Amino acid sequence: MNKTLRTFIITGIVLVLGTVAIILFFPRESRSGTFDAFAQCLAEKKITMYGADWCPHCENEKKAFSDSFRFVPYVECPQDPNRCLAAGIKGYPTWIFPDGKKLEGEQGLQKLSAESGCPLRPSVSEASLLPMSK
Repeated sequence: MNKTLRTFIITGIVLVLGTVAIILFFPRESRSGTFDAFAQCLAEKKITMYGADWCPHCENEKKAFSDSFRFVPYVECPQDPNRCLAAGIKGYPTWIFPDGKKLEGEQGLQKLSAESGCPLRPSVSEASLLPMSK
């Protein structure tokens, strides 16, 4: 076997092993968030969060939802100031319900659940990790 062919085969093996290692040790994250159903319920009820990316309380609200925040209706006020002024936003975050009710400041998922009537329950994959009752 000549040297070029041997180098080609070794390089191919290293690439295949490297690809397998990356797939095994760095699995893709699931796009299914823990609170998808809760966030989707808020969206169905047209409950909107108004905030700003520099607001630490807004970031806390977003982090509480984790990946599920992508379903929450959200208005970035510095990017859409007229919409926020028209909605009467005075501080961040502010949650506005279709009936005009406003929740100002950081609320947390429990309070949002209580105020919205949207059940706060983990996704099926998360629920499978909970202990079963007897």
